[in-house]
Amino acid sequence: MGNRATLLIFLLVLCHGVAMAMSYINVNEEEWEEVQRPDHWFLLRNMKQVIQTPAGQMRVVKSYFGRIVDHPMHIGFITMEPRTLFIPQYLDSSLILFIRRGEAKLGFIYKDDLVERRLKTGDVYRIPAGSAFYLVNVGQRQRLHIIASIDPSESLGVGVFQPFYIGGGTNPASVLAGFQPETLESAFNASGMEISRLFSGEQQGPIVFVDRPHAPSLWTNWLELKEEERLEHLRKLMDDQEQPEAEEEEEEEDQTSWSWRKLMESVFGNKSKKRQEKGTGKSPDSYNLYDRKPDFRNNYGWSVALDASDYSPLEGSDIGVYLVNLTAGAMMAPHVNPIATEYGIILGGYGRIEIVFPNGSSAMKAEIKEGDVFFVPRYFAFCQIASRTGPLEFFGFTTSARRNRPQFLVGATSLLRTMMGPELAASFGEKEETVRRVVEAQHESVILPTPRAAPGGGEPQRETENENNSKESLRIIKRIGNDMITGFDLD
Repeated sequence: MGNRATLLIFLLVLCHGVAMAMSYINVNEEEWEEVQRPDHWFLLRNMKQVIQTPAGQMRVVKSYFGRIVDHPMHIGFITMEPRTLFIPQYLDSSLILFIRRGEAKLGFIYKDDLVERRLKTGDVYRIPAGSAFYLVNVGQRQRLHIIASIDPSESLGVGVFQPFYIGGGTNPASVLAGFQPETLESAFNASGMEISRLFSGEQQGPIVFVDRPHAPSLWTNWLELKEEERLEHLRKLMDDQEQPEAEEEEEEEDQTSWSWRKLMESVFGNKSKKRQEKGTGKSPDSYNLYDRKPDFRNNYGWSVALDASDYSPLEGSDIGVYLVNLTAGAMMAPHVNPIATEYGIILGGYGRIEIVFPNGSSAMKAEIKEGDVFFVPRYFAFCQIASRTGPLEFFGFTTSARRNRPQFLVGATSLLRTMMGPELAASFGEKEETVRRVVEAQHESVILPTPRAAPGGGEPQRETENENNSKESLRIIKRIGNDMITGFDLD
């Protein structure tokens, strides 16, 4: 009887633990098989291909929606062959584009005008939800690679983002194709035959070639126009309705007010028709991460963080951007993000990421390589370490456009160094002299060396000193165990 009771209690505890874990992360059954593995907790590997054509593709990895993620976002990867077009569309989600490799031309509607921006490797640009846009790979021989944050908070369905194609035929279908033929004839002031031909020509998918025999002549001819003509032919977006008079709505509508009829007339209508000139349209410039002086640099790497104070368009999505490069064997010191969840994409190299639960136990220790996507919840301590064979570069987004100011736990400018005193020593149960010797042993800050990765290979005596300090640090930390942070039960 006693054994049965013990077994029953064990099963109840086990079931409760699994239920609580799934509630904490809040994943579906398909994701749970991946998430339950210790090395997968904070790696996002649910990659789905949402667009695939001969001209390019788009893949998306989605975030988990749970209590530990304050601002879930998806990460998109767009690849386009040379001389291709991502046809005009708008999304129900905001995008922040990062040009990973190549050169692109972005056209989109801003304050009811078309603007075009030339984007190069390292550029960041934001497209608000609902703003019509198109992308062109202007490279003659180079693929275009783009990484994008996708904010699903404004989307029609939870965790889903939806494209609405403006141009299109049978694949993809234009949003206009669903209207009755007589409605379109009146709206376009064109014959039914012209309308039918217009909405049946495109069959190559959302990403198309623009200079090959099988390319749709509509897009080819349009892109071959002079820039002034192309701007004129796509400058206006929306119907005949008057703009709302309420001034308090003006700021929001500056970014999303369109004119369907005028857009379609400008793209597909009479090329020789003259329109009233309203200016060329201006929008914020792009921001290049590689052109910016690093916020931090030492012999072991550098980092750049971009927020709304540096680039005002980020404020509209309340998302920040960062870029880090670690030399071989270097470590981003253990730290905490106090106001944001961090999403990261490995751009190059190999390494390791370690994340710690609030109770001081290891949440994840995983090898990372190019193409991997990870996230670290707000308040969780973590660090990234480059392999000894080469540098590690990673880029990402944070869920706040305010200055994040990460709190480093170890290093010359760390919390422990700043708080050093009898109170800190008492919290470890050690003499102040002992704790000070450990806390002040590291002379570098933010990005730290490991002994074998130090410039010049490091001196043997220095390695021994570091090794002894590491052993003493481990001994002190083990003494406090899980009593360090246990959280509060508010029930």
